Amino acid sequence: MPFRDIAGHEHLRILISRAARRGSLPPSLIFAGPAGVGKFAAATALAQLVNCQQPVETGAGDDRYSDACGECQSCRRITRRVHADVLVIEPGDTGAIKIEQIRDVVERTGYRPFEGRRRVVIIDAAEAIVPAAQDSLLKTLEEPPNATMFVLVTSAPELLLPTIRSRCQRLRFGRLAPADVAGILMHTHAFEEADAHAAAALSDGSVGRALEGASEEFITARSAALMLLETVASLPAPPRRIQAAKNLPGGGAKADRDGLAQTLRALSSILRDLGILDSRGDDRVLANADLRRKLDGLLRSFDSDRILRGFAAVDRALEALARNASPKIVADWLAFQL
Repeated sequence: MPFRDIAGHEHLRILISRAARRGSLPPSLIFAGPAGVGKFAAATALAQLVNCQQPVETGAGDDRYSDACGECQSCRRITRRVHADVLVIEPGDTGAIKIEQIRDVVERTGYRPFEGRRRVVIIDAAEAIVPAAQDSLLKTLEEPPNATMFVLVTSAPELLLPTIRSRCQRLRFGRLAPADVAGILMHTHAFEEADAHAAAALSDGSVGRALEGASEEFITARSAALMLLETVASLPAPPRRIQAAKNLPGGGAKADRDGLAQTLRALSSILRDLGILDSRGDDRVLANADLRRKLDGLLRSFDSDRILRGFAAVDRALEALARNASPKIVADWLAFQL
């Protein structure tokens, strides 16, 4: 996957690409950031770029940069993980990266690249390298062999030894925008649009987290949250608020604590979007962009003060659930706070 096909991280993509083409990229790197945001894909794109047989220019103006073609033999072999000079190290069945794996890759980097211009060693989930293996990697990271680079991909860089971190340049990958997550779910994982946006809204910017959840549960939670806001929008009398609370997961006789918590997170996501629209912010960062018409309708009843009060109420409701409060009581209370 070339850099241009990676969602988000535009600044990092351009920075890495330009440095790689100039030959100024440090040979030992740490790609750090939340799980599921594209760090491994970026490491693969870097390996393709430095070995591509027909690199291309992409972007425009100040954002123009070099990229792998994605089509040449080298790019295709890297994508299929059969390129002799792109070595991917991952945790084994025990969940750890053992010293034998590191010693093997260190030995192989002592030779010239076999079929490419640069040998690239990608260590995925690098926080899983056992301490003894990290020690054996230190000298190689400090003085990598010519034409070799190491990329340590991790969501927990603090678990790497300080001596490892000091020998690598760290690049921080942030969370993806909800629209980027939804786009990946639709184009790569065949999600329907509604499923993708519902999952993206609760993903915290991580495709991995979105994939872990059941899309039907996401949609149910978001629909319940939206229905609650639409019901209380016109400040109805107490009986209607009580009924709205009963319609929430856990708001009735069945104590569905997890379902209510997920609905509250969806509610927080919708309130966030209302805050963005109320302040005339960038529509591209909306978590629930597919609900734009309904959001515009809610804005007629929710001003900035009410939105902020709603946020605070949802946070308190989530805290109460975490302290083992009754889901029904939490749902009833929240229906009167919005």
